[in-house]
Amino acid sequence: MSEAGRPGFGNYQNEIYLDGLGGRVPPFTTDLTALGASARDHLGPGAFGYVAGSAGSGATHRANREAFDRHRLVPRMLTGASARDLNTTVLGTAMPAPVALAPVGVQSIIHPDGELATARAAASLGVPTVLSTAASHTLEEVAEAAGPEAPRWFQLYWPQDDEVCASILRRAREAGFTTLVVTLDTWTLAWRPRDLDQSYLPFLRGIGTAVPFSDPAFRAGLAKPPEEDPDAAVLRWVSMFTGADRTWDRLPFLREHWDGPIALKGILHPDDARRAVDAGVDGVVVSNHGGRQVDGAVAALDALPDVVRAVGDSVEILFDSGIRTGSDVLKALALGARAVLLGRPYAYGLAHGGEDGVRHVLRSLLADLDLTLGLSGHRTPADLTPDSLHRTA
Repeated sequence: MSEAGRPGFGNYQNEIYLDGLGGRVPPFTTDLTALGASARDHLGPGAFGYVAGSAGSGATHRANREAFDRHRLVPRMLTGASARDLNTTVLGTAMPAPVALAPVGVQSIIHPDGELATARAAASLGVPTVLSTAASHTLEEVAEAAGPEAPRWFQLYWPQDDEVCASILRRAREAGFTTLVVTLDTWTLAWRPRDLDQSYLPFLRGIGTAVPFSDPAFRAGLAKPPEEDPDAAVLRWVSMFTGADRTWDRLPFLREHWDGPIALKGILHPDDARRAVDAGVDGVVVSNHGGRQVDGAVAALDALPDVVRAVGDSVEILFDSGIRTGSDVLKALALGARAVLLGRPYAYGLAHGGEDGVRHVLRSLLADLDLTLGLSGHRTPADLTPDSLHRTA
């Protein structure tokens, strides 16, 4: 039960077992570590490779999971954990649990409804979504699908054209997106063999371009609108958001054009975290982009404690890269994250069943989180500390 006396997220377990009395089983597995294998059956090879693939040999992707395996929860007994409260507030957003949906682009290659289905599913549970600049639907369409009360953040792939960037940010704020998440680690694409082997890049096919193609400042720079000359629009956008690494002295531009919280995503080194604090941002996301950008990089979970020690008292720290289970969430929280971002699993849920598939994945993760929090002897996420874990060799 929750603190308010209502069934908590863990009640999803009871629903599933009771449905079994009527011969009903979940639409697909509740084991989020197994979703990638079954999602292959629902996606074409290009789409599956794009979602599941990693940079280079996949070493960083593997390292992310291995880091979670090295950290073990140490359950405590007789703590009165039958009543739990997962509510928290992160970057000014009230959240029913310390979980948000990470920015995953080009979702229409996964399901026709793409980001619209994801927004509706998350909104039904009150879970924040982070909409990608590379969305298949416009800012306004996603905001309408989510509804006026749904918490939503916007992720920026920083365009080189300042007018276009400012216009996109203005539209995001007007559409009710409250927090800006700026991805720093993807100023150009990594060497991704799965995509390269199939010559598959969705953006070159005009997929994941709804945000810029609907933007008045971007359209003003075209000889013809995207509807009449999509190839020219694609080439202009691709050249605008890839190929140029920013520098720290450019961050004031974002603050000038965004009056809400700003978080920098892709931070792995404590010195970069300190620079972020000095720049006046509100949060950092410890992330290696799920292993998609630098092959052989440090596991995000291994980088988290050093970042927390460096700036944990100055900014809010979020985590992504490798979250698959409730215990993964608890481990990241115990090491100092305020919340986590869930990525590939909900994309796989979208492939399995659209809106209902995303909702099933979210409910499964939140139930696992709720139950494991209690069974490990904790009543709230704030109870977790590094002492809640044992690190193996």
